[in-house]
Amino acid sequence: MTEKFAGKTALVTGGGSGIGKAVATALAAEGASVVINDLKIEVAQSVADEITSAGGTAVAIAGDVSNPDDVQAAVQKAVDTYGGLHLAFNNAGIGGPQGPVADIDIAGYRALMGVNLDSVFYGLHFQVPAILAAGGGAIVNTSSILGVVGDANALPYVAAKHGVAGMTKAAAISYADKGIRINSVHPGYIDTPLLQGLPEEAYNGLVAKHPIGRLGASEEVAKVVLFLLSDDASFVTGSQYLVDGGYTAQ
Repeated sequence: MTEKFAGKTALVTGGGSGIGKAVATALAAEGASVVINDLKIEVAQSVADEITSAGGTAVAIAGDVSNPDDVQAAVQKAVDTYGGLHLAFNNAGIGGPQGPVADIDIAGYRALMGVNLDSVFYGLHFQVPAILAAGGGAIVNTSSILGVVGDANALPYVAAKHGVAGMTKAAAISYADKGIRINSVHPGYIDTPLLQGLPEEAYNGLVAKHPIGRLGASEEVAKVVLFLLSDDASFVTGSQYLVDGGYTAQ
C-alpha cells in the first residue's frame, strides 16, 4: 500500500462491482478512506470487507442514486465517519431500454435518466459543498463512449451520457478557481458483470468494435480515474478522458 491518498476520504457510487469496485479498492490501497455506495448493502459491504481485510479503510452504505435523499445520506456518511469528503466518483449506472425512439417505453426512459444523469446532478449538488468545506478536492463522473458518439438503438443511454459530459464541463468551470477539479471518464465496453451471460456471438460483436481487439478491464479504467482524482492531474479539469481501445477513433 502507498500513501498517495493518505488523509483523503473518497465516495464511490456503484462501488459494489465492476469499475466502481476497482476504483474503490485502488483508492483504499493508496491510503484513502472509502465510502462505498451501492443499491444493495450486502454488495457494498462485501467490497468494504475486502478492503478492510487487506488493511485498508472503508465503510458501506446502501442507497438509490436516483433518490436525492439517498445521495445526500452517502455524503453525510463520509463526513460523519471520516470528518469530511475530498474525492468523489459518480459511477452508478444502468443499461436501460433499447430500440428505436418510437418504441422506447417512457417509464424505462425516465428510470434510466434518474440513475444515469439525475444522480450525477444530485452527486455534484451535495458533494461540492462538502468538498469545499474540506478544503478542496476532485470529482470524476462516469460517462461513456456513448457520451461522445451515438448509437441508433440506445437513445436514452446516449442522451444521459452526453448529459453527464456537459454537466461535468459546466460544473468544472464553476469551481475551477475554488479548489475542485471535475472531469469525466468515457469507457468503451468493459468486461464487467453487466456483460456476463451475453451469447458468444454478441460478445464477439462488441469486441470487434474496438480496434485494440478486446474489451477493457475495470482496472484499466480505474487507473485513469485515480490519475484524475490525484494531484498528478492538478491542471486537469472539465476534460473528457476516453478509455475505449480506439472505439471513438474510427
